[in-house]
Amino acid sequence: MLGPEELGEGEKERWRELRAASGAPRNPFMEPEFTEAVSRVRPHARVAVVYEGGEAAGFLPHERGPLGQGRAVGLGVSDCQGAVLRPGLGLDGRALLRACGLSSYAFDNLEAEQRLFVPYAAEEFTTYVIDVGKGYETYENALRTRSPKFLKTTLAKERRLGRQVGDVRFVFDERDPAALRALVEWKSAQYRRTGRRDRFAREWITRLVGRLAETRTPQCTGTLSVLYAAGQPVAAHFGLRSATVLACWFPAYDPRFARFSPGLVLHLRMAEAAAAEGIDTLDLGRGAAEYKDALKTGELPVYEGMATRPGVGAALHRLGREPARRVHGFVRGRPRLAALAARTLKGAARLRRS
Repeated sequence: MLGPEELGEGEKERWRELRAASGAPRNPFMEPEFTEAVSRVRPHARVAVVYEGGEAAGFLPHERGPLGQGRAVGLGVSDCQGAVLRPGLGLDGRALLRACGLSSYAFDNLEAEQRLFVPYAAEEFTTYVIDVGKGYETYENALRTRSPKFLKTTLAKERRLGRQVGDVRFVFDERDPAALRALVEWKSAQYRRTGRRDRFAREWITRLVGRLAETRTPQCTGTLSVLYAAGQPVAAHFGLRSATVLACWFPAYDPRFARFSPGLVLHLRMAEAAAAEGIDTLDLGRGAAEYKDALKTGELPVYEGMATRPGVGAALHRLGREPARRVHGFVRGRPRLAALAARTLKGAARLRRS
């Protein structure tokens, strides 16, 4: 068992080799750089290394809690989770937990290929993706065929933004810290406005984003994309990219420009720039949203749940998480109730602001 910062370059390279050999999309959340960044702000991050014949054959990044309660590294913000294993490695999930000294392993965005832990999933969710592997023009043509009104309206709003506000400019990989600060402010305000928990009120998340903004490696690069009008940022997104996947993470826009749908314009320009960089997939993440339905070309399953071994630690972990998961699942499965819950959250947020 190692701290992520204790991994040598040889071990990190082996991690990357195994990830590439798995055939799974090279989601940057599954790369060693993400785990190492989490370890700098979450001191209980660990990596279990599985050896076979003296050679590393697998890695399980995780965070360790009391009584051996484990969780996916960066749980709550990481959008792709699981172990990195040699294809065909004969391994049992509970045996791996035992070897790690873990009583449980909780996850909320487990990728579909994770055969060790998928059997322990309590719920399946959808993550939405944009395929630009054949180029942006092909994607836009497909969008024009599937959703002609949406595309026409969004492009018209982009032109109107230029006419009424000023020249529109897009930067795919912006390095200006002021633009990142603006994004964080917009996103925090959005969370509060909609009654959601403000992720950026948690210091470790803010610090994690700051570290990842400075991370630049082939399979994990923090990428800030910004849409400007008249020289001022009107929409921005911070995510992670590998050579082939852009993991969309924190999008937001200045509400003063909401009538121009700058967030939608931003995503179209991100897709265009990503395709030009050789990226073939934009992963919009789990959670239904109108903009995802409009932009997506496909869907992939992800899972939430907890792998356990018999014991007190696992029982306590389950007791703490399962009731809330059941309530959330009950509400999500009933659209009218979900709509009422959303209105209630917004109403509570308005009361807090008043």
